[in-house]
Amino acid sequence: MGDILAHESELLGLVKEYLDFAEFEDTLKTFLKECQMKGKPLPKTSGGSLRVSKSLTIQRDLLAAFDSGDQKVFFDLWEEHIPSSIRDGDSLAQKLEFYLHIHFAIYLLKHSVQRPDKEELSERISYFKTYLESKGAALSQTTEFLPFYALPFVPNPMVHPSFKELFQDSWTPELKLKLEKFLALMFKASNTPKLLTLYKENGQSHKETLQQLHQQLVEAERRAMTYLKRYNKTQVDYHTLIGVTAELVDSLEATVSGKMITPEYLQSVCVRLFSNQMRQSLAHSVDFTRPGTRTVLQLLHGRSDVVRQYMARLINAIASLAEGRLYLAQSTEVLRMLEERLKEEDKDIIARENVLGALQKFSLRRPLQTAMIRDGLIFWLIHLLKEPDCLSDYTLEYSVALLMNLCLRSAGKRVCATMAGLVLKVLSDLLGHENHEIQPYVNGALYSILSIPSVREEARAMGMEDILRCFMKEGNAEMTRQIEFIIKQLNSEELPGGGLDSDDDDDEDEEEDHDTMEADLDKDELIQPQLGELSGEKLLTTEYLGIMTNTGKPRRRGLASVQRGGDEPLRRPVTPGGHRNGCPVWEDHPVSPQTSQRAGDGCHRSPRNTHRPGCEGGEPRASEPGVSTSCEKPGSVQGQLRAADS
Repeated sequence: MGDILAHESELLGLVKEYLDFAEFEDTLKTFLKECQMKGKPLPKTSGGSLRVSKSLTIQRDLLAAFDSGDQKVFFDLWEEHIPSSIRDGDSLAQKLEFYLHIHFAIYLLKHSVQRPDKEELSERISYFKTYLESKGAALSQTTEFLPFYALPFVPNPMVHPSFKELFQDSWTPELKLKLEKFLALMFKASNTPKLLTLYKENGQSHKETLQQLHQQLVEAERRAMTYLKRYNKTQVDYHTLIGVTAELVDSLEATVSGKMITPEYLQSVCVRLFSNQMRQSLAHSVDFTRPGTRTVLQLLHGRSDVVRQYMARLINAIASLAEGRLYLAQSTEVLRMLEERLKEEDKDIIARENVLGALQKFSLRRPLQTAMIRDGLIFWLIHLLKEPDCLSDYTLEYSVALLMNLCLRSAGKRVCATMAGLVLKVLSDLLGHENHEIQPYVNGALYSILSIPSVREEARAMGMEDILRCFMKEGNAEMTRQIEFIIKQLNSEELPGGGLDSDDDDDEDEEEDHDTMEADLDKDELIQPQLGELSGEKLLTTEYLGIMTNTGKPRRRGLASVQRGGDEPLRRPVTPGGHRNGCPVWEDHPVSPQTSQRAGDGCHRSPRNTHRPGCEGGEPRASEPGVSTSCEKPGSVQGQLRAADS
């Protein structure tokens, strides 16, 4: 009650001011009469009237200081009564203040009858310069004000053309009019009743504060819910992980006792380990019935020779089956790693043979043919086959067969055309090799590349027809008929394209892709089973048959030997194992070819009649400059080759 009495006069004055502002005339009269009857003190002058009177006084003082050029008085009043939020944030107020500083800076130049006092003029110019370097710097990028930043440095601004406008008689009155309008607008807003101002300020402030607090509360509750969900999920994952870990330990103990772990169980464990969002996609993407190869393939580059060899044997065995090639061909990484291993392997002949065998079987599929041609494998094969006596029978047969399969493609023929002389020299030399198993592939490669006009021209220049006829004299009937087709191709004038051998589409041909399991896969095994130890198919059927749940139905393949019409050269991709058998092959019961004598390891040299039958003068007319006569081949160690040869 004491506080109310202490401020009663001021509070009554606020009420009176508001009633007067809102034009409640009758209410105001009654209010004043009742205050007088009750002896309530009222301010002698109402708050509104006081403020109006005060605002008018401030305006008069500012205009008077403007007219008299009193710079200090003007800017003291300006900074005191014009809110800083207006002075710093309102563009109109900033521009007006800039021109006001110019007005006071040149005041003495415009209003002095005699020459202005140098000290006072220097003080005004210095004050203006300080303003330009502080608050006025914000307008330095505005074209309108940019010329005035040079004003403090001009000796006589009155005669400078850039400041001609400032010294016209109309400039100062126009600026004063702008100042009057600005002050009237500013102080009119301040005539609002103080009671209304207090209500608006306090009410709006409280409302904004309440909204901010409410928003903070909502955000805090949202974060709390998020953290709670994370905590609950983490707790569930923890218990799931503990449970799965316990089950896996039990499963490992069971495997020691010989009990099998089913693929369905592994899949269920994997699903349980992942979040709910991934379970559906994971259940369809992970197939435990088929082994993965991203990590296993790294064994091809392992340090152990035994590991590299058996990894190569495994890939070669998988590639021997059509389904295996389809599986391995899903990733280009398999092909790239095999190509790298083929060019780098120089320690283990068996590992190299199996890598080569796998690549040759890959070449039964058109997309893989395309990739191998693009990777430059034809160049590597040609240089390898320049010295066939340094190669084992397996390497020789599969290298020539791989070369032929790649030469059946138009892209492969174009590669051969870039080095036609060397390719023709290598193939003509291979025609006289004692290993007659390679003859169908040599004939097929020759017949294919001779469809290119530039290759035919090169072959004619080196006397290829005479070389071919040398082999017809004492060759068998099939060989003779194939050479006749080659000679016919040599003498043809047709342009390339149009035949089966020029089809570069990557569509798969079911007839081309057959199972080609050969007995050589098991030759020279380094690891032999101990007495009574399970191995081979018996081990698989006894211990691991439960995993083999993804086997398909047997389906008959086309005849492996039906690759050409009559006795024509080969015009379809083949592999030595399948071509040699010439019998039907069932997908799940492949017929093993007859075991042929193969060189185990080292550089096996077969006795060879270097003079071709029926050719006078020994060698046919085929030569290629720069062909090495040593037994060097890409990726080999010459010391080992020479040691094996001796």
